[in-house]
Amino acid sequence: MSHKTATTETVVLELLQPQWPAPNGVRATFTTRIGGHSVAPYDSLNLGDHVGDAPQAVSANRSALAQSMGARPVFLQQVHGVQVAHLDHNTPDGTQADACITTERAVACTIMVADCLPVLFTNRLGSVVAAAHAGWRGLAGGVLEAVFERFSLSAQVNTAQAATNSIANDVIAWLGPCIGPQAFEVGAEVREAFVAHDAAAAGLFMPSAQAGKWLADLPGLARQRLVALGLNPQTQLFGNDGSAAWCTVSNPSRFFSHRRDAARLGGSGRMAACIWRV
Repeated sequence: MSHKTATTETVVLELLQPQWPAPNGVRATFTTRIGGHSVAPYDSLNLGDHVGDAPQAVSANRSALAQSMGARPVFLQQVHGVQVAHLDHNTPDGTQADACITTERAVACTIMVADCLPVLFTNRLGSVVAAAHAGWRGLAGGVLEAVFERFSLSAQVNTAQAATNSIANDVIAWLGPCIGPQAFEVGAEVREAFVAHDAAAAGLFMPSAQAGKWLADLPGLARQRLVALGLNPQTQLFGNDGSAAWCTVSNPSRFFSHRRDAARLGGSGRMAACIWRV
């Protein structure tokens, strides 16, 4: 991750810039909690309008983000599902989906998170971009696979790829910050859902100190799914490697975390991962 500050008329936002070989004409960013108008416990760049924050603060934060990007972020109503929305300039905020894709310019595929994993995608031509909200339910349900299905309809692929409906060689992905493998305690049913899909997923769960619980490696599970779709982990997958710097729970000064703060502080803000064509 690299860091960028974006100055608006009233605030300075701290934004993280993905380090990946995105093509010319594609931009991406990940917001932190730093820079914004919200007060505790949503301080200060909260982008979620459903978490109890003052609506005027959320609106000001979203406007500041759009100004810094030079594009319109489309904020979805995320429900931990696998629906993929196709965005254009008329797509309203609040569209229900947990992933989105677009070929339009200046329309940003945007995913809000506060522990779940955001995954950004582009094809190598930069003609299509997409984003997915990969909490454990969406990930187990196939949200990444659903994005790939939409890429097969939207991406410009060569004749050989079209003949096989394969887009794996044409896509790169970036995994953003999320709850880390030392903090994501889950029940046995979560482990069983992933192992039923792929027995190798068992290696991404470690026994927790609490009986019957497991520590899950969410970015590792997402990488495993993407590799199964045909992406090369060395040349097509970038970002979150499960280390502490990427953990939303472990970095309270930089990241919101629902699991860390909702019960203790009464609420938590939301960050956003955005990708768009210029």
